[in-house]
Amino acid sequence: MMNRHELRDRLFKLLFRIEFNSPEEMPEQIRMFCEDCDNGTVDPEDSDYVTGRYDKIIGRKSELDSIIDENADGWDITRIGKVELAIMRLAVYEMCFDDDIPVAVAMDEAVELAKTYGQENSGAFVNAVLSKIKTARGIE
Repeated sequence: MMNRHELRDRLFKLLFRIEFNSPEEMPEQIRMFCEDCDNGTVDPEDSDYVTGRYDKIIGRKSELDSIIDENADGWDITRIGKVELAIMRLAVYEMCFDDDIPVAVAMDEAVELAKTYGQENSGAFVNAVLSKIKTARGIE
């Protein structure tokens, strides 16, 4: 079983794939994503968790993009890097629609993912946008 950080990392990587694949290709992408090169498959519970969360986030993609777009001052959503956008979709979903994840944890994890996978200033950018969303929406 993976810990929450590892699950979030996998979920980010799956969300990142939507930028490069059509909706019709995503079921195959999800299947391939859930396979583990070393031993055949990931734990079924982990796979179910990641794909279930993916479905929930994709179901709110337009709403999440709108929230991000409204709060990314000076940045049109089409200009935001694909890595940062996937990270923020995940974080905004957790902040706004998942009562099981504390807001501070969602934000901290997003910044860490941005530092790991993004460019030099990605962590600061993601933090600034998420902080603005938190304030604008009155999220505690």
